[in-house]
Amino acid sequence: MSDRELYCDTCEGVQPFEVPPCVDGHDLDCPELICTGCGAAVLIATFAFPAPRLADRRPWATSRSGRRAA
Repeated sequence: MSDRELYCDTCEGVQPFEVPPCVDGHDLDCPELICTGCGAAVLIATFAFPAPRLADRRPWATSRSGRRAA
């Protein structure tokens, strides 16, 4: 499967998708794609999450026997 073949909910199968003319200047990196079978549009969204800092986490409280406290 190429990166432009995606599952289409309307067609209920894998279909080729193409980039429509993008007025925002994204060219081929446009997050909007259109199914060539039915014309349904999808938006590909990516999210960037910052890595959590392990130093900010509190250690688990333990009892004298080494078990975690409830």
